[in-house]
Amino acid sequence: MWSSREAFENDACPVREELLGQMYRANENGLPQLVDSVSGDVRAMLALFCYRRAHLQPLALAVAASCDERDLIQAGGRAGSVLYALAHERRTPNISNYSQRKAITLSTAPLASFAPLDQDSDVEPDDSEVSDAAN
Repeated sequence: MWSSREAFENDACPVREELLGQMYRANENGLPQLVDSVSGDVRAMLALFCYRRAHLQPLALAVAASCDERDLIQAGGRAGSVLYALAHERRTPNISNYSQRKAITLSTAPLASFAPLDQDSDVEPDDSEVSDAAN
């Protein structure tokens, strides 16, 4: 059994990136089939992998809800036990609840706008600026 520290240090996605992307984008009807296509031990590693990333935590809970407690504990030790408890607490976050995640919004406005710098300035420096620059 890996300790939580070993699991974090050896952190690599246990499934293909394409499959992880499909799971992330899946709706409530498609996610169960994708999760079922992965074996129990790999599913537990996937749940732990996703839970360590804030933006994937809802997916982690949905995947963990379909895992055996033994698989989660074997894959992640105490972290696996905690993840199992979170996935099965009073409101069971089953796979269909995953589709109710918050939408991500991105700004479409520019962050800042600056006036263009002119190469030829019409403003002449006054005498005090010239004398300061000479010293």
